[in-house]
Amino acid sequence: MKIPSKKEIGNLLSRSPIVVVMGHIDHGKSTLLDYIRKTNTTKKEAGGITQHVSAYEAEVTVSGEERKMTFLDTPGHEAFCSVRERSAQVADIAVLIVSAEDGVKPQTIEALNCITKGSMPFIVALNKIDRTGVNLDKVKQDLAENGILVEGWGGTVPIVAISGKTGEGVPELLEMIALQSDIEELKGDPSALAEGFVIESDLNPKQGISATLLIKNGTLKTGMFVATHGAYAPIRAIENYKGENLQEASFSSPVKIVGWSAGPSVGSQFKTLLKKEDALEFAAKNIDLEIKEYQENIPSDSAFLEVVVKADTFGSLNAIEHELLKLRNPKIAVKIISKGVGNITEKDLKVANIKNSLVLGFNIEADKSAQALAMRDNTEIKTYKIIYELIDYVKEKIKENTPVETVKTVTGIVKIIRIFSKNKDKQVLGGRIEEGEIKLGGVVEILRRDSIIGTGKIKELQTQKIKTNIVKEGQEFGMMLESKIELVAGDILKATSLIKQESH
Repeated sequence: MKIPSKKEIGNLLSRSPIVVVMGHIDHGKSTLLDYIRKTNTTKKEAGGITQHVSAYEAEVTVSGEERKMTFLDTPGHEAFCSVRERSAQVADIAVLIVSAEDGVKPQTIEALNCITKGSMPFIVALNKIDRTGVNLDKVKQDLAENGILVEGWGGTVPIVAISGKTGEGVPELLEMIALQSDIEELKGDPSALAEGFVIESDLNPKQGISATLLIKNGTLKTGMFVATHGAYAPIRAIENYKGENLQEASFSSPVKIVGWSAGPSVGSQFKTLLKKEDALEFAAKNIDLEIKEYQENIPSDSAFLEVVVKADTFGSLNAIEHELLKLRNPKIAVKIISKGVGNITEKDLKVANIKNSLVLGFNIEADKSAQALAMRDNTEIKTYKIIYELIDYVKEKIKENTPVETVKTVTGIVKIIRIFSKNKDKQVLGGRIEEGEIKLGGVVEILRRDSIIGTGKIKELQTQKIKTNIVKEGQEFGMMLESKIELVAGDILKATSLIKQESH
């Protein structure tokens, strides 16, 4: 996508920054943004965890001046790694939020990798400084140990201590964002046709498929067409993040367009076109490289755990699919045989029953006909309000369905020194442990001149004429062995055990 650089000249205007807020689960991203926009979304999300990417414009006061900023609130937990990566492509500046209580966590590092991959300028916000007992220097040390060198600790990364709850330090953070934006000299061309990225996608029973777009350059007007890979829509109406109707919208603005031909993929690039034919041509280029690469890397002899997935939005569906594709081991992989947006229907159950598949739903329900069919056919429908719980369930199912290999392991090697007596299949003998150990009741292989000639079972063990359950390396012992093979001095016994080995 062609985004004007600060060196280009022409019909360019300054544009407001697009700021992505990233960090670990529950480190306070939504709470900070709630404070900035004076609303409360955190309570609306299941488990207090952001499930979708929210994009909105905010008018903030910086040094007495009104400034516009567009914020992206990305989910922090693992299920949304793909969404964070895509949000990093969209944004101009990142705020890496780190809890002053917890320090650096796994998704903090993942978010940092997303930021550095795109060479995006970023600011560290140390949140929750209102909590008692926080040690800011300790957190800064933690950041340094993980390669994040902030100002005052041998680096140049700006850092601001804040409380998203009380608002302490938030004005200073906004000033830092404004300063970084001025340094970047962000520009846009209002005369160009709008380009940008799909942020959210949803299916409304009354309106049809809608998508939230973030304009990175150019202007969007009613009467035009918008297209992304695999989907297009005529622009009959433009809705801003407040739900207000607009005739046109320009760069750095999040807008909602209704009436898509199919659900556009979250994170995909969109273009604005003047003719329907051009929109159809652009939409026809529908290649999902992630799924293609995944399928190419599955071993030919791999088994499949087949699933039917339904979700409330295309964005959720994309995130679930991204995570499910990662859940595999050398013996089994996930195969999505059907997916879609909306409630689980009788048709979904019929598809699942053909292949005995899992039926999974996120933020939706099963309709009455689907429930009746599930009860009749004893099919379990699993629905979730939090995505990582759905992912954990599939992880367990993969574990349950993975074939377990039994591997024979040598646990001890014995050299026979003397044969004392023989009574039918039972022989009393003396020996020495060369390696490892042997145990009462264990099974041994009998070797003579390096060839296996039979097997036996240990019925009794003694050391220094005292019965024992185990003999270890270097010890001499007496043994009663049950075997049809007649042993001689110099034979070797190898103690073996069968160990179940799971694939990872």
